[in-house]
Amino acid sequence: MATVRRMRTSFQEELDRLESLLREESEAVRRSIQGAVKALEAEDVELADEVIAFDDEIDRYYLQIEDGIQVLLARQTPVASDLRLVLAMIHVNLHLERMADYCVTVAKLAKLSFGLGSDETLLDGFREMGLRAEEMLIVAVDSFVARDLEGAQRLVELDELIDRANRRVTGHLLELGAEPALREWGLRMILVSRALERIGDHTVDIGEQTAYLVTGEFREFTDASHPVEPQQL
Repeated sequence: MATVRRMRTSFQEELDRLESLLREESEAVRRSIQGAVKALEAEDVELADEVIAFDDEIDRYYLQIEDGIQVLLARQTPVASDLRLVLAMIHVNLHLERMADYCVTVAKLAKLSFGLGSDETLLDGFREMGLRAEEMLIVAVDSFVARDLEGAQRLVELDELIDRANRRVTGHLLELGAEPALREWGLRMILVSRALERIGDHTVDIGEQTAYLVTGEFREFTDASHPVEPQQL
């Protein structure tokens, strides 16, 4: 019995360590979102390069968590509730890494777009989307760590706000002139807007993992006017 208790204590400590690493990874992603938007706004090539290079640090978090989960599963077979946590952490880790990739996309597009044009309405939209994405990331990870289903469900409303900003940005881009340089810049800005919107989508996916962790059921979050019945796993 003593051996079992020690194994259980060690298992829980490793789970706690991995969750702590997820938090650190999410903070690194938040900094990448902030840096990418600032680089775009200020036409700061050096900052854009820093965001691109910083992705290696986030990849290290991703691999460290992935390797830790593999070792954990190899050493001990978790019970049902712990297995849900491990599976959820695998998904959260992947979503965070993908969000960081979108930050790199924004930074690269920012570099390619410097000197081609600028528009304050668009920059305002990107600033709003960046702030919304940061807020959603914080809510998503805090809810996951706290097993807060209500907090996770808030992400649906927050995602609608970032989607609205994306639609405003896209609509404004379509109203711009047809000069070749401006058109090229505008096409790149559509990709920037789409990348920021996708970051928001990934935070909602993290919220869905929180719901799965709390309820044992997986369901896609959706607008309240279009409810979806949960699917038992």
